Amino acid sequence: MKYTKVGVDLAKDVIQVCVYRNKKVQSNIEMTPDEFQNWLVKTKCATIVFEACGTSNYWKQKSIEAGHDARLISAKLVSAVRQNQKTDKNDALAVIQAAMLPDVNFIAGKSVKQQQLQSIKRLRELAVKQRDALHKQISALLLELNFRVPKGIAGVTNV
Repeated sequence: MKYTKVGVDLAKDVIQVCVYRNKKVQSNIEMTPDEFQNWLVKTKCATIVFEACGTSNYWKQKSIEAGHDARLISAKLVSAVRQNQKTDKNDALAVIQAAMLPDVNFIAGKSVKQQQLQSIKRLRELAVKQRDALHKQISALLLELNFRVPKGIAGVTNV
């Protein structure tokens, strides 16, 4: 079963799973996340390819834990390969087709620690952005009352 490839399209509420074996699409079915988790555990080892998106790192880690060879593939490459309308079934099939292209470059997934560090960095950037916006808003409101606020974050705290 080493030659079994599985293309997975991850959506918010459903997961489309397309199984390709013996040069044929064996199935292309929709599952809930819980059903997919059980499917990963019960299925024999396969190469599972996910289209890179928000939850793909999580599912890649779960697939590896279940003993599969999991990989991530660029969403741009998948959209270039997709032949018909954008549906979950067509996306899952396009994931497999893109994975079988010669010289395809797979994306290295993130570890849990890398995801945590990325989350902390994004939260900090958001906090700084909100702080700066609040500073500008308070400065503008005070200026309407002819209170001049010195430039910089410390200017608002000194008023």
